[in-house]
Amino acid sequence: MWQSRWYGYCAGALLFALWLTVNTAREKKNAVQLANSTQHKIVKANGYLVEKEQKIYVSGVKIFFGSQTGTAKGFARNLAEDLHALDLIAEVIDLKDYDPEDSLSDECTSKAICVFLLATYTDGLPTENAEWFCKWLEEASTDFRYGQTYLKGMRYAVFGLGNSVYTGHYNTVSKNVDKWLWMLSAARILTRGEGDANVVKSRHGSLEADFGSWKARLLKRLEALVRGEKKACSGKCKKGTCKSKGKGKVLEQSEHHSSEARIPLTTPTFFSMCGGIQDEVEDSRQELKRRKSEEEEHREMITPALREALTKQGYKLIGSHSGVKLCRWTKSMLRGRGGCYKHTFYGIESHRCMEATPSLACANKCVFCWRHHTNPVGTEWRWKMDPPEIILQEALQNHQNMIKQFRGVPGVRPERFEEGLTAKHCALSLVGEPIMYPEINAFIRLLHRQRISSFLVTNAQFPEEIRSLVPVTQLYVSVDASTKDSLKKIDRPLFKDFWQRFLDSLKALGEKQQRTVYRLTLVKAWNVDELKAYADLISLGQPDFIEVKGVTYCGESSASNLTMANVPWHEEVVHFVRQLADLLPDYDIASEHEHSNCLLIAHRKFNVEGQWWTWIDYERFQEFAQLYEESGGQRTFSAEDYMARTPDWALFGAKERGFDPADTRFQRKNKTKDISGC
Repeated sequence: MWQSRWYGYCAGALLFALWLTVNTAREKKNAVQLANSTQHKIVKANGYLVEKEQKIYVSGVKIFFGSQTGTAKGFARNLAEDLHALDLIAEVIDLKDYDPEDSLSDECTSKAICVFLLATYTDGLPTENAEWFCKWLEEASTDFRYGQTYLKGMRYAVFGLGNSVYTGHYNTVSKNVDKWLWMLSAARILTRGEGDANVVKSRHGSLEADFGSWKARLLKRLEALVRGEKKACSGKCKKGTCKSKGKGKVLEQSEHHSSEARIPLTTPTFFSMCGGIQDEVEDSRQELKRRKSEEEEHREMITPALREALTKQGYKLIGSHSGVKLCRWTKSMLRGRGGCYKHTFYGIESHRCMEATPSLACANKCVFCWRHHTNPVGTEWRWKMDPPEIILQEALQNHQNMIKQFRGVPGVRPERFEEGLTAKHCALSLVGEPIMYPEINAFIRLLHRQRISSFLVTNAQFPEEIRSLVPVTQLYVSVDASTKDSLKKIDRPLFKDFWQRFLDSLKALGEKQQRTVYRLTLVKAWNVDELKAYADLISLGQPDFIEVKGVTYCGESSASNLTMANVPWHEEVVHFVRQLADLLPDYDIASEHEHSNCLLIAHRKFNVEGQWWTWIDYERFQEFAQLYEESGGQRTFSAEDYMARTPDWALFGAKERGFDPADTRFQRKNKTKDISGC
């Protein structure tokens, strides 16, 4: 009897223990769920201390940059700072220090987001630090040994830095990298962004603003991913009943918000589809073009960021697209330390010369540009335009104010200071392409009315503008190379038909009756071996003069791979000029300016009875220019009508080697070389 009772007690105790175990497990499970709904790692729930289970959705952000000038690198650092402010781990990585073959597949399991900031360099190629990464990625995307799912699990976003004036290569690198990553099954978390350095076409007014807009969307997307959200709410669900969060595939809003969205379109009905929809769409397109044109007409060439950069470089900016700067030779001649090569070759008074431009924009990005490509680029005028009267008035005022700063400076000659307050010459060679300015003829006429001579430099990409140009004192074209390949390599022109434009510009120069000049810049190891080709180009345009100058090294720049090794010695320039002159039966060497590393080849028509007449009679030129204007262009004149005799000290072979004996040569010691000047 007692045994049966004992078995009954044991069975009851066993059942109670089983119930207690199950109930405890259930309570612990509820406690964990409760803990996971709180913000604490350790919480007390139902009498139990449990550890909250934290799931990591984003371990950090890796920011890769491909940069040539440092802009993409700066963007990467800026993005990293913003990510740190959001308590996200961010790592900035130079692509030259990253081996994709060893490391890229690791990003599939690291839970890190990979952000690529990639600039497009010359001819649509990657920047130097991104060359290997892009080459490897392109090959991997089509290599069967890697397979289409090689990067499955990797999450990424791409932003490209480019310039839309290069229509055939705009943001090519970022587009390709985005495509190759997708081909290897990497998951894009945000639509590719495109930054445009062309302020005319930039969606937000500048490259920096384009990046800022894309960055804001990226940060918002990253915040959502950190919370574990995969799909954005459509906004159509009832309050409190949204079921889209945390489910499904990532949905993205397109980066390229078109201004077409701002133009209301009537929803097409059956009848409009049958008859009127095409007219309606066409009207909308025309309205879009009209609005876009209005926006471009009112957009200023000088953005706030560009204004700040150029001001730091010493420019005095005028209006929305012009500028003036004091040339170092102006300062030098004020102090009696010698004038520029134009003083030696043509007799200008360097202390009375104003260096200016009515257009900061250019159609080339030359490797030796001493402005390091801070100025805007373009192939046509698409900006707000200032009147020539205002440009000239403010240019003269700014120039005079800069001269006034030399009052009382030790060494400044009082008579030259007084003369310098009134500009007599204007070198339209400061920066950019002055001939792009639509009112360039009006501007030149205004100069001449104030008895200011005009020296205009063009990069030989606008032949029709050269043909329609009114007479200038002296018209230059830059002939930086003699073959199509070397011109593309050195000038990096924006026009696709740059070579034909170049040849047509030389032909247009040959049609001019006033003084014309070819300006050759020698870049050692790049264009000094093209003598025969140069001779052919000279026969095409038949210029009055040929200036041959060794390239000036403007310091290290990430925008150019030019080094001191590319700068020829003066004797090397002399040797080149002698060889070139031997190929030109109608020309000979006339003058030399050793301290500018420059020589002048002149047409023999300026050698009168054994004497060179390369200087300019500026008063006679102004008289002829006035008669030309008063006669409506009927009273023409030629270069020989206003030539003047060249002094002996300025001739090639003279002991002075181009230095005016009226001044005193000053040798700098341990000073940073000033490379400004025309």
